Amino acid sequence: MDSYQSFGKGLTGKELDELCVNTIRFLSVDAVQKANSGHPGLPMGCADFGYVLWTQFLKHNPANPLWANRDRFVLSAGHGCMLLYSLLHLCGYKVPMEQLQLFRQLNSITPGHPEFGITPGVETTTGPLGQGAANAVGIAIAEEHLASIFNTDFHKVMDHYTYAILGDGCHQEGVVNEAISLGGHLGLGKLIYYYDFNHITIEGRTELSYSDDVPTRYKAYHWHVQEIDGHDRAACAAAIKAAQEVKDRPSIIIGTSTIGYGSPHKAGTREVHGEPLGPDEVKATKKNLGWPEDAQFLVPDVVRERFAEIPKRGAEAEASWKKTFEAWKSANADKAKQWNIHWERKLPADLASKLPKFDPAKPQATRNSGSEALKAMMGAVPQIVGGSADLHPSTKTFIKEYGSFSKTDRKGRNFHFGIREHGMGSIVNGISYHGGLIPFGSTFFVFLDYMRPPIRLAALSHLPAIHVFTHDSIFVGEDGPTHEPVEQLATLRAIPGMTTIRPADANESAWAWIAAIENAHGPTALLLTRQNLPVLDQTKYPSAENLKKGAYVLIEDANAKVTLLASGSEVSIAMEAATKLKADGIAARVVSFPSWELFEKQPQSYRDQVLGKTKRVAIEAGIRQGWDHYIGSEGLFCGMNRFGASAPYQALAKEFGFTGEAVTAKVKAWL
Repeated sequence: MDSYQSFGKGLTGKELDELCVNTIRFLSVDAVQKANSGHPGLPMGCADFGYVLWTQFLKHNPANPLWANRDRFVLSAGHGCMLLYSLLHLCGYKVPMEQLQLFRQLNSITPGHPEFGITPGVETTTGPLGQGAANAVGIAIAEEHLASIFNTDFHKVMDHYTYAILGDGCHQEGVVNEAISLGGHLGLGKLIYYYDFNHITIEGRTELSYSDDVPTRYKAYHWHVQEIDGHDRAACAAAIKAAQEVKDRPSIIIGTSTIGYGSPHKAGTREVHGEPLGPDEVKATKKNLGWPEDAQFLVPDVVRERFAEIPKRGAEAEASWKKTFEAWKSANADKAKQWNIHWERKLPADLASKLPKFDPAKPQATRNSGSEALKAMMGAVPQIVGGSADLHPSTKTFIKEYGSFSKTDRKGRNFHFGIREHGMGSIVNGISYHGGLIPFGSTFFVFLDYMRPPIRLAALSHLPAIHVFTHDSIFVGEDGPTHEPVEQLATLRAIPGMTTIRPADANESAWAWIAAIENAHGPTALLLTRQNLPVLDQTKYPSAENLKKGAYVLIEDANAKVTLLASGSEVSIAMEAATKLKADGIAARVVSFPSWELFEKQPQSYRDQVLGKTKRVAIEAGIRQGWDHYIGSEGLFCGMNRFGASAPYQALAKEFGFTGEAVTAKVKAWL
């Protein structure tokens, strides 16, 4: 390869630009070919736009990928990640050539789809199509909100654009519809999409299943729309500039392109979407584009010199921002203090003292006590923002004191996501990716099924997003089995890195909010009831602070023959059953078990003490899956093995055995 380093020497202007673009193309082609796996088509087709954006418009500093005021770039069409890795390498990020050569290999920082936290400069985890597009809406929302809080008439310390590249596949996913609908409604003027319109998906031409009038679709969603030739770099630059000048709505640039551009036999075909070109076609493509046929992973010296300008400009841009920031900081001491609280995720040392107190004489639903706790937390932790998918009267997550985020009020901390559960989850992830805020979304627990993809990606990306799921069991009642979660709890617990908390009463629900806020390394789900629950008297029972340990003993008995393990609304049933069992001469222990994940983080000695040495029974209004880990395959499970039914929740409790009497009878028969 060294013999080709002088290739292109002396080129300037458009010819040098072409050389740079082809460098991006062939780094991508060579990496995919070496891995014998990957997607060369998008990088080859998008190289022109990527080059223009990253070298002329994107405000970024490769020496500091986490600079707060950088522009964000999201590759929603994540399969084309070699485009991104090539740009990161060329622009001077810590993505060395060896890592391009290890594309898709074990322990490399160049995985087969972009992963947040793995590769410097990668802003979001993408690959499931459409997720990145919705993440970008969340990122743009975060920028607008933080700008409204911190910017002044004299200094703008939060002022950046969010760019995303989408493909034909992204536009066929429903989550994109949800995202662009909300993005247009909110008038997110610093959000710019580029649509790589190449007419190809895995099966072939898009005409097989897709004939949308995309420009009209976006115009109907209140977006600014431009259509260009995606290989015309001057048109790309003009379109980006025009999009930046539109302040009252987001923009999309629809660039018609050829997938696999330059490949003599495969350009414009499905074969180049997700398969290596093959050795012969690689050589033919290099010959076709005037590239040394035998060169692999070649970056000519003249290209290195051109891209060497990027880190310099990035450092200058950040240095200029720092001067503005210092001037702003001197003039706005209170805002500067608040900035640190937001960006460093600082929490009050006395956070627990902010929690509301609950009267044991007044049973209440944990969605209501959770709402009181949320109000207290929003008062103490200004980074918290969030809302619901059109359900705040039911989820109780609207805190009126903090206003609504809207097109005319960016300071509002309550978000109205509309009936867009999938979009909500992805947008909440985007807010979390951005940094500076602690976001949450809320809906009914059964609608987890509509938003599992972003929750899974949040766990994969270690995002501290919070999800509030109310109406957490069959005790939703009259709405019937369509709205009664049964298997959803097991679904959440199956996701690695997800923390699921199902509090037993008002006090536990308050501590659940603290546990969620303190979890900075992954997503948390809070599962709250529709129906009223008894409030455990904190003067008689162990403190609800023990929720943070995942499980704790509520009723201890040295003579116990059985231990009753329960979560959520079934804890009070377990306590009632323990009382009845004792009256029948059977001593029982009761364990509140709100979170398996928090429990597993405790020392083995603590876990052994909580679980005890007696026979074990689990009581939970969901399926058994997973409980055998704690009760054994021979343990008794009092739960659901079918869908629920439509009836008042009291009738359902009797029908499905969720009463003290029913549990007592089952335990006695089992023993």
